[in-house]
Amino acid sequence: MLPEPSVSVQTQVHALADFAGLYRAHTIGNSMIVQADCFAWLAAMREDSVHAIVTDPPYGVKEYENDQLAKRRAGKGGIWRIPPSFDGHERAPLPRFTALNPRERDDLRSFFRQWAALVLRVLRPGGHVLIATNAFISQVTLGALVEGGLEYRGEIIRLVTTLRGGDKPKGAEEEFPEVCSLPRGGYEPWGMLRKPLPTGMRVAECLRTYGTGGLRRQVNGDQFSDVIPSERTPRAERDIADHPSLKPQSLMRQLVYAALPLGEGIILDPFMGSGSTVAACEAMGLSGIGIERQQDYYELAREVIPRLAVLCVGGSSVGQRHLFSVL
Repeated sequence: MLPEPSVSVQTQVHALADFAGLYRAHTIGNSMIVQADCFAWLAAMREDSVHAIVTDPPYGVKEYENDQLAKRRAGKGGIWRIPPSFDGHERAPLPRFTALNPRERDDLRSFFRQWAALVLRVLRPGGHVLIATNAFISQVTLGALVEGGLEYRGEIIRLVTTLRGGDKPKGAEEEFPEVCSLPRGGYEPWGMLRKPLPTGMRVAECLRTYGTGGLRRQVNGDQFSDVIPSERTPRAERDIADHPSLKPQSLMRQLVYAALPLGEGIILDPFMGSGSTVAACEAMGLSGIGIERQQDYYELAREVIPRLAVLCVGGSSVGQRHLFSVL
């Protein structure tokens, strides 16, 4: 059984229509998904209206431009590296961020600087931003977010072995068989940023005034850790949601839980994709808003969020939040 939302969250659900604006939207449980470009949506929303952001940016980076997505669907690669099949299994394509040229890296900085400025409008003071990145471009992404006005608070390290990195020099594999161009990926960094507190305000006062400013401790009282042992997204979840960067519910439910220090408020995912953040909010009895510009992913999220939300994770009911006492 999923956890019941608190009275305050139920009150927030009545106001979800305010987040639809003039865009196409659909309510799922305590949450809402909206088909819109997040830049336009953020500019139109009222100030100080959301408590936290948990997101994995799916565009503004070269691999999610339309021409690159078309190449990926055709199996031609482009910036997408198509791993070889072995053991009877096909591996998911992975983007090669080393392929970004200086102009594209400048575009990336500009994208996230502008995004951060818009985020500052809608976040409550002290609201956290937890944003997925990777070891190769994190310094660009997080630096741009700070330049845009967000306060850097560190990184959350997701410990997960991936297929990223480890390639032999392209076109010279036989000449240099003992060389790899990058180490095999063993972690995924998530930037942890915060909208600055008003001048002179302490965290306790921010919590009382805005319900933000800190991170929520685990159910057993332990402090939230910035290192999270994780897993690659299970096949059961990938079979439900066919998205190239789907994050596992075992991770996302921990992040959305931590993002609301008092267990109340609205979590925004401006780059919704297939809806894993919103599904995690639903699983934890929280309220989420997901924004997605691409119609096919919006339709996918509408279908799969309820199915992801009811999955048991780690062999136990996450509705009982047992997960946080064992990881």
